[in-house]
Amino acid sequence: MTHEFKEILTQYAIAKQLGKATVLATVVYVEGSSYRRPGVRMLIREDGVMTGAVSGGCVEKEVLRQAQAVFTNKTAKMMTYDGKYRLGCEGVLYILIEPLDLSTTHINTLKELLGERKTFDITSTYSKSLLTGNTIGSVVTVNESESNKEIPFYPNYKKTVTASSLENHKDKMNPCMRLVIIGTEHDSVSLCKLASLSGWEVVVVGAPSSPQKLTDFTGATEFKKIATDSPDFMFIDEDTVVVLMTHNFAKDALYLQALSQSAIPSYIGLLGPAQRREKLLNALIEYNPETPSKFLERIHGPAGLNIGAETPQEIAISILSEILALHRNQNPIFLQDKKGAIHDPKESIAISKA
Repeated sequence: MTHEFKEILTQYAIAKQLGKATVLATVVYVEGSSYRRPGVRMLIREDGVMTGAVSGGCVEKEVLRQAQAVFTNKTAKMMTYDGKYRLGCEGVLYILIEPLDLSTTHINTLKELLGERKTFDITSTYSKSLLTGNTIGSVVTVNESESNKEIPFYPNYKKTVTASSLENHKDKMNPCMRLVIIGTEHDSVSLCKLASLSGWEVVVVGAPSSPQKLTDFTGATEFKKIATDSPDFMFIDEDTVVVLMTHNFAKDALYLQALSQSAIPSYIGLLGPAQRREKLLNALIEYNPETPSKFLERIHGPAGLNIGAETPQEIAISILSEILALHRNQNPIFLQDKKGAIHDPKESIAISKA
């Protein structure tokens, strides 16, 4: 959910420039089933503009209504939403609504954390009893080498030792999923667009002679021109996934060799049939016999899930689905065949993740 918080921070900075007060709604606990899990957030501006959602659209109007008291009193409050009586669902949502009032320094600190792909925590203190007050609220904790730095979401929040009536919900905000697409053909455009719509940071890599530019790839955050004979993939980290789609065997082989010298991505997807994958692997091992086995295990080809994809858009969905399944350690099945709750990972059959 880091990408959602990133968008909320962007919109909050805009609201601050416009002089618009804002409050933040956070689902901190759920009893039964719900559309989203705890940790989902929604920013509400005093003029009614909302960013994000805490459900599928059924809860937001009630949150907006109850947020008016927070705008007036500048004090956090709890609300519950029982879907059993309103929607026919079995879930009860516990939602913390608090003022969001960050200094420019704190905004810049959070932007730096997101830009530098650093991990931080958001801890929300709440009570299941309906109440208001400055002992409930959220704080960002930045784990630094020597000390901990805390950023409260509103200045009057008084973080206290957890009493029997107070509970904590903690979110670890890991770096956004980053997708590196190597190749600039039309199918790269489709993959880039769909990944960006999912909140992923997308970097497109083309050859130095490539005529394309960043604006040719909707949703891309960066367009790099990297030569196959001296590629530099030092920007890759373990939260990066890579899809090789140059549609040129020689180029794919050279880029794959270069990737083997960088930090190991969590996923490397190859286009084409299994025979092409084996040829690429043989070329890689012949060039670099010391290629780590962990790197080889991250290679998936043909990339994607078997959903009958035909068009570039459908193939992109197939590839993104496989990446998500691996990232979430899930075995793709029909939801109607899943035992237990939809969002319960314990009821899914995990697939091996190297």
